[in-house]
Amino acid sequence: MMSGASIGEGIAVMREGSENGSTREKGGAFRYRWIVWGVMVLAYMVVFFHRLAAGVVRDDLVQAFSLSATSFGNIASMYLYAYMIMQIPVGMLADSLGARATVTAGMVVCGAGSLLFGLAPSVPLLMVGRFLVGVGVSTVFVSILKIQSQWFREREFGAMSGLTALIGNLGGVIAQTPLAILVAWISWRTTFAGIGALSVVLAALCFVFIRNSPAEMGFSPINEASSSVQGADISLPRALGNVLLRPQMLPATVVAGAFSGTYLAFSGAWGAPFLSAVYGMDKATASGFVAFMIYGTMAGSFLSGWISDKTGSRKKPLVLLAFLASVCWGILTFAGSSIPTSLLAPLLFFMGLTGTCYVISWAYAKELNAPRFTGIGLAVLNTGSFLGSAALTTFMGVILDASASLSPAIQYERAFLLCFVCCVAGVVCALALPETRCRNISAELDAARRK
Repeated sequence: MMSGASIGEGIAVMREGSENGSTREKGGAFRYRWIVWGVMVLAYMVVFFHRLAAGVVRDDLVQAFSLSATSFGNIASMYLYAYMIMQIPVGMLADSLGARATVTAGMVVCGAGSLLFGLAPSVPLLMVGRFLVGVGVSTVFVSILKIQSQWFREREFGAMSGLTALIGNLGGVIAQTPLAILVAWISWRTTFAGIGALSVVLAALCFVFIRNSPAEMGFSPINEASSSVQGADISLPRALGNVLLRPQMLPATVVAGAFSGTYLAFSGAWGAPFLSAVYGMDKATASGFVAFMIYGTMAGSFLSGWISDKTGSRKKPLVLLAFLASVCWGILTFAGSSIPTSLLAPLLFFMGLTGTCYVISWAYAKELNAPRFTGIGLAVLNTGSFLGSAALTTFMGVILDASASLSPAIQYERAFLLCFVCCVAGVVCALALPETRCRNISAELDAARRK
């Protein structure tokens, strides 16, 4: 018969073994999550490449298809409209089927669209290819944030979102001067066909390495709040209703649309043409200057999320960055043609850095909505965000065509005025948002609504 001391020793040994096993299991999850995230962020680089590549190949497309400014704006915005249309379906897929299947299928569609874009003999097929690219890459953003909600802790979400945007923007850097050099070397058609093939390779990597949650690898949950709803059945009407009935989602969406929209409209479509027309730069030089905005966005993406997490505040850094970004756009709008070339790079860098306030809006989409609706909440926010981006890109082209009889400086001043107004609206909406203190406040919002 075992004594009480022996029993106690046995229990202690069992507990120690269990704790050691749990520690090893956690260590395995913490290591493997970087593989999952790493593969997904490679796909996110392709997202940014396509997002910002149109402005660099504008002259090639105009020469090949005799495009007007409005026509080019429509082609560039096809990506954005497709991205916007797909956000809510992608959110549902990420919440139900999971990120692995969603991103794998998306990268295959992206590859097919890029190949069609590179081989297109006519403008309609060019637009179809661009649209398919948008459909394909639309699967990545929501899915990678969904993955982060499973594989990372609550207080890591903001910093990880910023790091994701930082590395993703490397794809945007590649879509500037390196793309201009590559296009001059092997042609824009061969370049986009090659990117299509690379996208299919990435699809295979996504299928092999991505897992939707630690549980699929036999690990314990890392984020208990999100893991408790993983795999739950999601009703689209219920999910949409739950998200859309939160009035705070509207100002968060306007913030995302205003600042990501102005960034994408400039860096992805009209920045290089502006610098060429107003400052007389060649394509490679203009692309190099636009890259400074992307460098600023890379730095700001991580810093804005990291500072927000570390200070435990979402609203304060959001409002400050939104205000500073609006000041930058005011300078570009009202002094765009008279800014010394030596100051252009610092201004564009600071515009990119401060404009990353939209990264904090991603955390708002997660923290304003119940954990089971994370995917659809991010999808609704991103739908509004890319609606703003697409509309800005298109209407800036319309303004430029309507002002064709004026000097390039005046044309772009009128186009950039639209961006400045959007940024001011973003500041107002940032002030209207609540302070979440980096925690999910959906229960508090529900309780307040019932009173």
